[in-house]
Amino acid sequence: MSRGCQDRRGKTWRIGAVFAACGALAFSGCTSKTESPAPTTSTSAATVEKVDANANTVPENIKSTGKLVVGVNIPYTPNEFKDPDGKIVGFDVDLMNATASVLGLTTEYREADFAKIIPSIQGGTFNVGMSSFTDTTEREKTVDFVDYFSAGILWAQRPGAGIDPNNACGKKVAVQATTTEETWELPAKSKACTDTGKPPIEIVPFDSQDAANNAVLLGQADAMSADSPVTFYAIKQSNGKLEEAGEIVDSAPYGRCPSGAEAPAAANLPAASPWPPATRL
Repeated sequence: MSRGCQDRRGKTWRIGAVFAACGALAFSGCTSKTESPAPTTSTSAATVEKVDANANTVPENIKSTGKLVVGVNIPYTPNEFKDPDGKIVGFDVDLMNATASVLGLTTEYREADFAKIIPSIQGGTFNVGMSSFTDTTEREKTVDFVDYFSAGILWAQRPGAGIDPNNACGKKVAVQATTTEETWELPAKSKACTDTGKPPIEIVPFDSQDAANNAVLLGQADAMSADSPVTFYAIKQSNGKLEEAGEIVDSAPYGRCPSGAEAPAAANLPAASPWPPATRL
């Protein structure tokens, strides 16, 4: 669990249904993961079939459409991005597709600004938000999360730049706008600079993570900060033009954010499920 997150019982009906699906998926690799560098070999998603016991828990208003409407912000490679044919792919996508299959549903991905996904869940436009959301106490105030992956924060720099994430006072650091890195990590580090009489970090936000990466490559920023799997992948794809700056810090859960419904469904979670209880984020 991330800083300050609390275990909440009696989650909403839809949370329970989606969580129950993940428990059923344990046999096919739907388990909690810890961070590791990006893989060097390609993999394919496991084939998952409908499980009637879980599909029967789907609310009728969703079951009647036959689909889960999923809000996503692209690109955040390798978590969610588009392949050369324009198809939305990534490990988040594989997991969501598998969850939907167990529930007897298909997925409909709708792109949105990162900052608009959670409000769209609250407003009922999306059934689920899936965009590498970090489980934080601030988001706890508005939506429910199902945690499924633990990632940290990792910086990247041009080779030999000598950037120290713990002493980056006066440096330009690129980030994707509204992410944890922009709203929490960098402001805290910048304040630590100014509290000791040093210049603040110049936070340079971009609409997409790709743009933040390119800012470092083009010399428009001294470093970039992102979730660790994203930084590892950016380094791998840069062909030696980027390298790690510092170490992974502040590991915290990713969570998917289903929209709320009326009746709790804690009973839908299998007793042997490897997943933690749902948390309100």
